[in-house]
Amino acid sequence: MKATRFGRNAAIAVIAAGALALTACGSDNATGTAAGTQPAASGMKVTGTLTGIGASSTGAAMDAWKAGFASANQGATVQYSPDGSGAGRKAIIDGSAQFAGSDAYLKDEELESSKAKCGPEGAINIPVYISPIAVAFNVPGVTDLKLDAATVAKIFRGEIANWNDPAIAALNAGVTLPDLKVTPVNRSDDSGTTTNFTDYLAAAAPEVWTDKAAGVWPATLKGENAKGTSGVVKTVTDTPGAVTYADDSAVSGKLGTASIKVGEDFVKISADAASKAVEAGKPVDGRAANDVAIKLDRKTTVSGAYPVVLVSYHVVCTTYETKAVADLVKAFESYVVSDEGQKTAADAAKSAPLSKTLQDKAKAAIETIKAKA
Repeated sequence: MKATRFGRNAAIAVIAAGALALTACGSDNATGTAAGTQPAASGMKVTGTLTGIGASSTGAAMDAWKAGFASANQGATVQYSPDGSGAGRKAIIDGSAQFAGSDAYLKDEELESSKAKCGPEGAINIPVYISPIAVAFNVPGVTDLKLDAATVAKIFRGEIANWNDPAIAALNAGVTLPDLKVTPVNRSDDSGTTTNFTDYLAAAAPEVWTDKAAGVWPATLKGENAKGTSGVVKTVTDTPGAVTYADDSAVSGKLGTASIKVGEDFVKISADAASKAVEAGKPVDGRAANDVAIKLDRKTTVSGAYPVVLVSYHVVCTTYETKAVADLVKAFESYVVSDEGQKTAADAAKSAPLSKTLQDKAKAAIETIKAKA
């Protein structure tokens, strides 16, 4: 599908002339500038300030989306604070943000809580970003390793103490592994990346990873920790022998990444491999038709699929306090899931564009966003 300018294809309602204060979803507290209309060659454009809080994994993509949206809509600004997925979901629920970025979809209890600020239908999950989670390590002289789920789980549980451990050596014939201490590094904040990583371990290596999937790292496990994607990557970069899990877009420099065993093969990390894993997923049971949450199959044996993957969502209200806010949210999210928005993210963050099927579902969900009558 050919990419088109956002102003030509996104469904943008005309915002009444004059100043309209933007408010947080379900809140009377203003969070930005006035909204109005502005004529342009391609039609009416939205203006105003949109406030989001959430995942740090999508930082590169979010920067690109903010710039692209502002370019297409002079006078429109998106403010985004990468405080973590947990913080984002809390913010959309309590009304302190107009959208949340989250690498994990809302839990049933969070969905119920969102109804207080987001209207009787609550909030919905819109997939916007697909990316593999890298098992990234700092082992001098080694840039590629092959690992299976059980070995990854043992590394992060502290059951494998050195990089020349027989379990790693058995999977990497011909690789010279140093006698170097393994230092696992986990996220210190409530993180959707942690949710996805532990979900993979719990599903693919249940005999080793006995904890449930969660956004907060198990307190019983030893190791180093750091806040945010950039925090764990920096810690590993600065620490020989360290290993972490992080969005692939943030991994560079001297860090190596692991290929993950799927079936009888080892799959190298890539956007295409992540996309194949998402295609193997299914809709989450019990959700409304306009909620596009995806249950991933972490034990997939699909050839070429990389199962340590995250789908990052923009969590938005189904009902906003004013039409101005609803129109601005719809405009921004329409840009994000458009061909142009997805290409912009892929170029900036090595992410996989949404499939046509997923893109159509996301667009339909965005169209259901409304304002209070």
